[in-house]
Amino acid sequence: MSDKIYKKYLPIIVCLLQLMGLFLLRQLWLRTVFQTVATYLLLCTAGVSFLLLSQMKKTPIWRQLWDCCLIFWSGIHSVIVLGLMTCGTFYLTWTQVTFVQIVNLFLGCALYWFLFLLFRRPDRAVGTGNLLIGIIGTVNFYLVKFRGSPFRLADIQSIRTAGNVVKSYDFKPGILLLLSLMDLGIWYWAWRKYYLCTAAESRTPNGKNTWLNPVSILATVFIAVGCAALPVIKYDKIYADTVQFSDDTYLAGLLAEIMGSEKGLPDDYSVENVRQAIASFQSDSGFQNAAQASPRPNIVVIMNEAFSDLRLLGDFETNVPMLEFWDSLTENTLRGWANVSVLGGNTANSEYEFLTSDTMGAYAGGVPYTSYFNGSDAYPGLTSVLKNQGYDTAVFHPYMSSGWNRTQVYRSMGFDEIIFFENLEQDLDTLRLYVSDKGNYSYIQDWFEKKEPGVPQFFFNITMQNHGGYTYSGENFETTVRLTGGMGERFPEAEQYMSLVKASDEALEELLSYFSQYEEPVVVVMFGDHQPKLEDGFYTDLTGQPIGSWPLEQKMKLYKTPFIIWHNYPAESADLGDVSLNYLAALLLEDTGLDMSPYQSYTLTMHREIPVVTSLGMVTNDGSIRGKGSSEFEELLSDYKLMIYNHTVDRDGRISGFFSEAQP
Repeated sequence: MSDKIYKKYLPIIVCLLQLMGLFLLRQLWLRTVFQTVATYLLLCTAGVSFLLLSQMKKTPIWRQLWDCCLIFWSGIHSVIVLGLMTCGTFYLTWTQVTFVQIVNLFLGCALYWFLFLLFRRPDRAVGTGNLLIGIIGTVNFYLVKFRGSPFRLADIQSIRTAGNVVKSYDFKPGILLLLSLMDLGIWYWAWRKYYLCTAAESRTPNGKNTWLNPVSILATVFIAVGCAALPVIKYDKIYADTVQFSDDTYLAGLLAEIMGSEKGLPDDYSVENVRQAIASFQSDSGFQNAAQASPRPNIVVIMNEAFSDLRLLGDFETNVPMLEFWDSLTENTLRGWANVSVLGGNTANSEYEFLTSDTMGAYAGGVPYTSYFNGSDAYPGLTSVLKNQGYDTAVFHPYMSSGWNRTQVYRSMGFDEIIFFENLEQDLDTLRLYVSDKGNYSYIQDWFEKKEPGVPQFFFNITMQNHGGYTYSGENFETTVRLTGGMGERFPEAEQYMSLVKASDEALEELLSYFSQYEEPVVVVMFGDHQPKLEDGFYTDLTGQPIGSWPLEQKMKLYKTPFIIWHNYPAESADLGDVSLNYLAALLLEDTGLDMSPYQSYTLTMHREIPVVTSLGMVTNDGSIRGKGSSEFEELLSDYKLMIYNHTVDRDGRISGFFSEAQP
């Protein structure tokens, strides 16, 4: 086919192919909304228009101008497609434009222009850019599918953990992923043909485009000034104040994370400011520890993998109850909702919040286990506070030790015994690919059968049974819970997950039955580390709207799991309502009458004023919700953040006595 025919019919071919993709997108992937369809339609139309207009004139300056426009448009095009691949939607209308969205589009332009300066050929710049966007989008597509959030900087440090569990996930490509990759391929193909047809009109004698022309120089200056301005205007702070929770502005969010991670410590951080915050708390607080428990109870804490109660999200029916035993626990039991900072993954952050009493709301992102526990110094927290009161301490995780830097973390925290899957000397019962809760709890029972009488034990356990994904089809699992009514037979992943929760409920009944007959006092704490990430349609059916368009109040329900504090001796029973995970250890110590550190006392004081503080936001005692990054959030959390950074980040300046000494 001749160049003239290509130039004449290429825009029409591109238009037809992209509109076909649009039709399939709307018909086969119903999560898309009107704004997404409208944006994509505009995207297709504008791209084809640029190709048509580029053929109107043949002067060098005209060709350079339209080459520049097409490169910039390729960046905008890729950013929109990346938004579709990451979260399935792209909201961009004249009434909803924010500075963050403008920055997101600018970053796409900047990426493609940098590639043009590098390769000095527009087609190679677009091809490389589309390849990078395709790779990032594919990674995000699967991460959102499996855990509900796209790639973050902290994931670089979690590659070994991901490698441990990758075999349990289903990597079938969805229609959205295939259409998005097809779109990127079509656009590159169009660019390639366009470039070959017009190359002679804009090449230098050596065969490459030059940027030493007025159009390219102006474009380079524009990109350079824009990039230089972002740190000057403190873009990461602007991003936080926008409270931007949609991942359709992925590049803008990633840039804010990069800029925020460079700070390390808040602008107002100093050890002197920490001392002032501590002094203010100690002078204002009337808190005193209760009389020390006698005898000191054994404490078993179970952080149950992905354990949750989906009934919180909306009404649905099942053929059998999921949590029959859990619902029956009313005697000698404190219960409530643990508000966590993660969804579908990053388990270590829930573990961190419980064991340290820090909140992830103080951080821009990341995983403290992999960022701040790389030394050998002792780290004060719940473990050290209990050891100071005569407790033996042990941690058990029936999976590989390579995940989340746990071995180093547990050593720093001072656990006496650290047991991973590779340390087991006996086989444990399994369900799907992991040790079942039943097998896990049998190990706990064996441990307590062998423990020294009269010596209190703190036993921390992280389970594995309910780990995602939920597409297992082997012989070591049977679906026992099925959705009925209008949701029946539509969400197999949700049904597999609910069947696992039922198995967890039955295993817990056996464990508490054992401890109810145990001769020494025992307190069992159990909470879920996060909710699972299930089929998108499941959440849409529950609430009537796609998960990506949920308001903050509804979205925070995705970050709640149930918890109990159960006693095998007479104790108060109550519903504590919503409690964020960073407060739970102090509430446990208060309930058992054990001594706690001044820092844990401080968190109890915080709990009375702000019952919930997570990576999403906070809930104050009057029920008001403040999104993370808002001025109210930062103001209310200011002293707490100083203490957290002194506790975990600034180890050289740590005021150790405040975090470790148990106060009678």
